[in-house]
Amino acid sequence: MTRRPPVDLNAIADETMERYGFEPRFPNAVLREVSAIDEAGVLARQEQVSDLRELLWSSIDNEDSQDLDQIECCKRGPDGEIRVKVAIADVDLFVPKGSKTDRHAAHNGTSVYTGVETYPMLPDALSAGISSLLPGHDRRAVVIEFTVMPDGSTRYGEIYRALVRNKAKLVYEEIGAWLEEAGPMPDPVREIPGLEEQIRLQEEATVRLRDFRMARGALDLETIEARAVVEEGLVLDLAIQEKNIARSIIEEFMVAANGTMADRLEKEDTPLIQRIVREPKYWDRIVDTAAELGWTLPPEPDSKALAAFLNRRRDADPDSFPDLSLTIVKLMGPGEYVALGPHGIPLGHFALAVTDYTHSTAPNRRYVDVINQRLIKAVLDGEPSPYSLEDLSRRCTWLTDRDKAAQKVERFMRKAAAAVLLRDRTGEVFDAFVTGVTPHGTYVRLISPPAEGRVMQGEHGLAVGQKIRVRLIKTDPYKGFVDFERVGRKRR
Repeated sequence: MTRRPPVDLNAIADETMERYGFEPRFPNAVLREVSAIDEAGVLARQEQVSDLRELLWSSIDNEDSQDLDQIECCKRGPDGEIRVKVAIADVDLFVPKGSKTDRHAAHNGTSVYTGVETYPMLPDALSAGISSLLPGHDRRAVVIEFTVMPDGSTRYGEIYRALVRNKAKLVYEEIGAWLEEAGPMPDPVREIPGLEEQIRLQEEATVRLRDFRMARGALDLETIEARAVVEEGLVLDLAIQEKNIARSIIEEFMVAANGTMADRLEKEDTPLIQRIVREPKYWDRIVDTAAELGWTLPPEPDSKALAAFLNRRRDADPDSFPDLSLTIVKLMGPGEYVALGPHGIPLGHFALAVTDYTHSTAPNRRYVDVINQRLIKAVLDGEPSPYSLEDLSRRCTWLTDRDKAAQKVERFMRKAAAAVLLRDRTGEVFDAFVTGVTPHGTYVRLISPPAEGRVMQGEHGLAVGQKIRVRLIKTDPYKGFVDFERVGRKRR
């Protein structure tokens, strides 16, 4: 048997980044600018800053994440209230508007996570260093406060600068397993006084927030996105990121914090950037999808009705629910950034069932969040907005494009990694779900490994969610192709 040459996934990732308009490497000018930052001098600037270092701050993130954007803490208030503080890394402090680093970040717009290689928006010296809220370091932050009421509604609070210190870097999987009684108490929770009570209070606030949004039509979607497990250039597996209560804590807190930021900027009559998902453009096709599964949706977009349908389908067929979710996501259309002028009417986020929403909680990873950080700081300082409405509109168009491009890069690299993982398994038969039926082709996801590919033969008559058996007929990592032929219907 002829030994095939190894596939250089890093080279494929670089080429894919460039193909979609990203600069995968930092220019030397940016690296020199960052290396010249006087951290002590920057932190010594005379600004009104609240000292909150003694609070029991913690972060929850992926195990390997070093670009920590936010930390959280909360406490009980009167009458069943839970008061939450979310501290956001003050990235603007180290990345002045118009600097070389700022211009490069504005061009790429976002960090890109391919599973093979991470392309940070900011150099590691910043995003994984002095602008990251890593444990054990005094850091400057913008703190967003909100109160979770007993019924799960949110009362927006203050926003201000602060000095903070992360006490514990926690991991999604470990915290989630512990809270769901499927794993032991993580060491930091056991060893740091008061942290167990703190995390359980965060969980209580999260349940309230989530139940409140779900009752108002928030969509509880669950798409499967497998990330490559790569060691020394070899693809060992495709891993699925499982949802758990720890991820929900961060999701719910960020939705509330972003809503607080949007509300404050709107009240100040300053231009801002909204993150929106419009009413679905292809609602009629969502109605048809529901009808095929025996459910009737109203003729006009209705998030509550759609949420009820999705909840019923999750209970009825949890195995195929991620594929139904993916279909709904595609038919709803992508999220967008849209500028909102003074006295403008917010467009809202259909999927989250919220009206006031923006992106402001991940400035190490998204450039929109850096912009919003500058906007709120101008408000706090009583200064004019650093951006005109026209400038924000132009940036929204570009950053929406960068957001979509990043998703395309990540999707292509998932396919390339799957092609590498399966390249020696041509001819094998796999169980699969149909994930897409379009004029351009029919697509499936294998049960194990969770690789996606196209059905090239025997695709006629297939429907989304159908369970079938397929044979692998071809892979091409450089084109991101994984091709199958249908060999028979899988019995339920």
